[in-house]
Amino acid sequence: MIPGAKLLLNAKTYIESFLKIQTKDGKLVPFKMNEPQRRFYSILREEWEKKKPVRIIVLKARQEGISTETEGILFWASATRPDINSLIVAHKDESTANLFRMSKRFYDYLPPEIKPMTQSSNGQEIIFDAPSKYKGAVHGLRSRIRCATAGGDGVGRSYTLQNVHMSELAFWPGNILETYAGIMQAVPNTEKTIVIIESTANGYNAFKKLWDDAVKAQKEGTDGFLPVFFPWYEMQEYRMKPPPDFTRTAEEEELTETFGLDDEQLMWRRWCIRVNCGGDTDLFHQEYPCTPDEAFISTGRCVFDKNSIVLRREQVKNLKWERGVFRVVRGVDGKISDYEWDPDERGPIKILKHPKNGWPYVLGGDTAGTGSDFFAGQLIDNITGEQVAVIHHQVGERMFAEQVWCLGMYYNKALIGIETNYSTYPEMVLEELGYDNLYVRERYDNFTGKTVPAFGFETTTATRPVLVDNLKDVARQAIESITDFDTLGEMLTFVYDDKWKPQAEQGEHDDLVMALGIAHLIRGQQRATVEPPKDEATSKWTPDMWEDYRHADQKMKEYLISKWGSPK
Repeated sequence: MIPGAKLLLNAKTYIESFLKIQTKDGKLVPFKMNEPQRRFYSILREEWEKKKPVRIIVLKARQEGISTETEGILFWASATRPDINSLIVAHKDESTANLFRMSKRFYDYLPPEIKPMTQSSNGQEIIFDAPSKYKGAVHGLRSRIRCATAGGDGVGRSYTLQNVHMSELAFWPGNILETYAGIMQAVPNTEKTIVIIESTANGYNAFKKLWDDAVKAQKEGTDGFLPVFFPWYEMQEYRMKPPPDFTRTAEEEELTETFGLDDEQLMWRRWCIRVNCGGDTDLFHQEYPCTPDEAFISTGRCVFDKNSIVLRREQVKNLKWERGVFRVVRGVDGKISDYEWDPDERGPIKILKHPKNGWPYVLGGDTAGTGSDFFAGQLIDNITGEQVAVIHHQVGERMFAEQVWCLGMYYNKALIGIETNYSTYPEMVLEELGYDNLYVRERYDNFTGKTVPAFGFETTTATRPVLVDNLKDVARQAIESITDFDTLGEMLTFVYDDKWKPQAEQGEHDDLVMALGIAHLIRGQQRATVEPPKDEATSKWTPDMWEDYRHADQKMKEYLISKWGSPK
């Protein structure tokens, strides 16, 4: 009996009803989706239901079956619909042959009643069409699945493609982005097209760029590839029974707390690092990551401890920051006479914690210089060292200086230290605006031959190593004080180069790192005690009474005054 149309129209039902796969031990079994495959299919269905072109980029651990599932989806689309061109591109000839054999196996074991006619089937292509001997008397689907190896001339350029699977793109030979772009030009931006990129990571190469672009597009709510990550612990088979004397290490305790791992998963992890990865933990992180950060292991030697940064990024990724900008009012002299915080999703400033009365704060700033087009400022609590506000944006020098002025005033006249290496203009604007709590350094005056005070922070061969070492101490001793996901991301790509100079890896930025380093290095010029405002300092009320008053609404404030009397 011919299966009903619903079986053929639903990809998951078709795959699990009709397709067969070969297991790791060589057995031929029906294709039943595992945990990552089921989640991937649900994501795919959601994208289909939006009636937009499906564009998904997958970062995964090894052997989770995402490539196999993608083959099944492309086979279903090509073997049940007319005029469909599907392309599968692998990273090497051996993989191309394996993927073609998988599609051929799908076809060979289909029930006879749903097998489409094939015109040809060779080492690279299956054409679902009437054999040529029928000379037009019988019409087939006119669809095809073609397999190719990346790096060859003109891959994907000879066809209009409806479906594309780019497998292990991070390992493609030659110019990855050039091959990728050539393929994408062959896919129309129409509703029923599918492009799926899937790969394990391979350092900071073109796949990392495509992944970052997708993450950025998702964050900004713009069209682009949907980034989907599959950690190793999502696979139920990645487990081993631990011995009776199994004891977790400190690192494993943190993994358990952050990712919810159990002892069987931790035991498998130990075994895999020792046996499959030759004892190389970094290799395990690349092949079997818990997070995208772990997957993209830095190609250089990271200045900071990568494992602690990766875990901290996972811990802070859902912190709620308020984004906005300060709106200013100018007096007749052009200076700022008043300012007001205005929440704005596109604003250059984000705030985790608003200022507390009498609390001391410090702001370190990095101006846009060579190799960077961002201004950055880090505002920290000078008692705890915690990041509480960040400015990071492509703004003009004047706007940056004025927003820093507002931040400083808003945070109880925070101590401000702005780098002056590439431009002294922001520092001059702060002085022009009359900001009276600026970081002071000593500099040599060539004219007088004397050491004189100067405003702003200067990064030199003497101060830079101190700044970096001090920030390393902060990251080692108080990683919990670093709360910004993006700052931690820059720390992950802040590496020692061939000459042992610490700097951003090629193609990355270190604006946020340097600004945070400045903030921590200049903390000594700011008080480290809480000082009540002047009206509280001369008040007859106790600090506890003032605390209750500050947190009360207007009605309660009136009641407290009637109860306690005037504070003066």
